[in-house]
Amino acid sequence: MFERLNAIKERFAELAVKVADPEIIKDTNEWQKLIKEHAALEDIVAAYNEYLRIQEESNACQEMMNSTDKELVALSTEEYYCLKDKSAQIIEELKILLLPKNPHDSKNVIIEIRPGAGGEEAGLFSMVLLRMYQRFAERQRWKIEDLGTHSTELGGIKEAVFMLSGKDAYGKMKYESGVHRVQRVPETESQGRVHTSTATVAVLPEAEDVDIEINEKDLKIDTFRSGGAGGQHVNTTDSAVRITHLPTGIVVSSQDERSQIKNRDKGMKIMRSRLLDYYQTKQDQEYAQNRKNQVGRGDRSERIRTYNYPQGRVSDHRIGLTLYSLDAFLDGDLFSMIEALQLADQNRMLADLELD
Repeated sequence: MFERLNAIKERFAELAVKVADPEIIKDTNEWQKLIKEHAALEDIVAAYNEYLRIQEESNACQEMMNSTDKELVALSTEEYYCLKDKSAQIIEELKILLLPKNPHDSKNVIIEIRPGAGGEEAGLFSMVLLRMYQRFAERQRWKIEDLGTHSTELGGIKEAVFMLSGKDAYGKMKYESGVHRVQRVPETESQGRVHTSTATVAVLPEAEDVDIEINEKDLKIDTFRSGGAGGQHVNTTDSAVRITHLPTGIVVSSQDERSQIKNRDKGMKIMRSRLLDYYQTKQDQEYAQNRKNQVGRGDRSERIRTYNYPQGRVSDHRIGLTLYSLDAFLDGDLFSMIEALQLADQNRMLADLELD
């Protein structure tokens, strides 16, 4: 571990020189790449420098413990064991900082929500999840961009696709992938009985041009007239776009904008992210399940979390955590849950390293 830490410290110093080099600054893409790498190493180097400082103080204490002055020996012995505890604590912090990072954690994220089992009530619950994520994004000061939301007559949604842009958006939202189950008395229920419904959530890192290369020959692009409720804004031109990636069969439709160009841009943004997820799956099953497995079929039995309205609780079945603060949770207070999921992920990786 210490050989790796020394190498990181040397690289950090090397990067500090490069990011200040006027010639490198001229190349914006290269400079931004180096700045990002420099920032990623900063916490590790700071913790390692603190560890080295403590080691120096510990060595000085050990020397003073050989003194003939009994009072000095007592004081230095007490300080030595205090520093020893601090040193052990920093080593544990360094182990976590050195854990392999998901290369997409810092990316923006595209989220897709669709009703699962439960009919109209599933669509209403999907709208609840959409608002929950929007409120969480607002608390994080992330930007929210609608990429396509289609509503039902009762106020639910048939589908919602949107992007959240901000610091570590994917790193925090990736744990939301899967089937979410709700237990409540539906607005559509006149007998007051508790029903169970589900919604599926897919979380995809935003793909940049450098992440995934798409050959135009592999795309089939169709245009059609957007649907809608009619009225003065009904679309009378073929502005809606359907994009099919022929090698994989992935299909994306976009019709929310009146401009065909804007709909194509939105569609390609979603297509790039779906393709990135698709190809990453083939390369590394441990990193990400394929999209079909990620969201499941929406059955009641395939769930990652349950929202129980009568008891005011939300339970995450992956880590066995239950919070009795459903109202706050649905208002976007996901912080405790996400922190617990991140901690469980860290502990799993630490256990894997110890087994190796």
